[in-house]
Amino acid sequence: MEKSTFIGLALGVIAITVGMVLKGAHLAALWNPAAYLIIFGGTAASIFVSFPMAELKKVPKLFKMIFKPQELMSKQEMVSLCVELAGFTRREGLLALDDKLKEIDDDFLKNGLQMIIDGSDSEFVRATMTEEIYATEERHRAGALIFTQAGTYAPTLGVLGAVIGLIAALGNLTDIEKLGHSIAAAFIATLLGIFSGYVLWHPIANKLRRLSRREIELKQIAVEGVVSIASGISPIAIEQSLLVYLSAEERQAYASQKEESSNV
Repeated sequence: MEKSTFIGLALGVIAITVGMVLKGAHLAALWNPAAYLIIFGGTAASIFVSFPMAELKKVPKLFKMIFKPQELMSKQEMVSLCVELAGFTRREGLLALDDKLKEIDDDFLKNGLQMIIDGSDSEFVRATMTEEIYATEERHRAGALIFTQAGTYAPTLGVLGAVIGLIAALGNLTDIEKLGHSIAAAFIATLLGIFSGYVLWHPIANKLRRLSRREIELKQIAVEGVVSIASGISPIAIEQSLLVYLSAEERQAYASQKEESSNV
C-alpha cells in the first residue's frame, strides 16, 4: 500500500471538512448530487472526448499504481547486480551469462543481456534499449496526461456548475431563505471542481510522473551496465560509472550494503 497517497487524500478531505466547520458552514451542504454529477460526470465526459479508448482502458491500472508501491529493485541493487554480472563475465566468459538469466527478475535487464549473449554489437544493444526507454516514457506520459487534463477541466466545470446553480437561484428571488440556500448550493460545484482538480487529478498526475522517472532511471542504469559488460570493462570501472546515477544518500547506503556483504 502506497501510504503517501492515502495520507494525502485523508488530509485533503479533513482540511476541507474541518475548514468548513470552522467557517461556520454546514457539512450537509456538501451533499449536492447535481454538483457531483456536473463535476465528475462532466470531467469524465471531457476525458472521453479528449483521449482514444485504447488509452482510457489503462486508467484502472494507473489508479492501481498510485495506491500500490512499485515492485522494482532499488538503484543500489541494480548497480550491485550489474557489477556482480560484470565480475562473473570476466571469470566465466560472456556465454556463461546464459545460466544467470533465470536468476534475474528485471525483464529489461534480462533482454539486454540476452542480446549481448546472442552476439549483438554493443551500440546496437544501446540503441535498442534506449528506444525501449523512449517508448516507455511516452506511454507513461500519455497516462499522466489523462489526469493532468482532468485537473484542468474540473475547476472550469465547477464554474459552469455555479452558473447553473445561480440560474436556479434567480428563480427564487421572492423567497429570501430559499435564495440563500440556492446560492450556497451553487458554489458547492465550484468547491468540488477546485478540490478534485488540485487535490486529486493534478497530484495523481504528478505522482505518476515521479513513478515513471524512478523506473526510467533504473532502466538507464541497466543500459549502461549491459553495454559496459559487453565492452569488457572491468567491474570496478563499471561500478564507478554507475554510481553517478545515485544520490549521496543512495551511495552511502550502497557502500554500507557492500561492506556488510564483504563481512559475511
